[in-house]
Amino acid sequence: MQFPVHIPFVEHLGLELLHFDGGEAQIALDLRAEQFNSFGVAHGGVTMTLLDVVMAHAARSVNREQDGGGPGVVTIEMKTSFLRPGEGRLVGVGRLLHRTATMAFVEGSVYSGEVHPRALCAHATGTFKYLRKLPTPGRALKPLQRKLDGAGSD
Repeated sequence: MQFPVHIPFVEHLGLELLHFDGGEAQIALDLRAEQFNSFGVAHGGVTMTLLDVVMAHAARSVNREQDGGGPGVVTIEMKTSFLRPGEGRLVGVGRLLHRTATMAFVEGSVYSGEVHPRALCAHATGTFKYLRKLPTPGRALKPLQRKLDGAGSD
């Protein structure tokens, strides 16, 4: 299955989209040595990235029939708990818990299947913001305007 948008970092990591529909997503990763930490298991950053990506895809999956796959999402916050080391093939499962017009509240889990069948490695919750358009090459972002009430200049 193809990812709905091109994400170079996702491709670099080797993530594989397994399911993307109805508020749910599943993404797999066959770990490679360069994704290990010093203990020879999945680096926490790799596990957190898998959680972030699978939760974002769960949030986007409810709009997949819209032109261009619907609005994009950006992570607002994410809380992760690590339960055991990730080894072998990891499978991330994301589920949309609630959404509003602009926000999505999602949970995600990462399972390791080779050493301990369906062993839960990590769990996360996250808040995502729906955006109509994301910055792309050739499209500049406007700088933030700061209003300093009553503050003098240095």
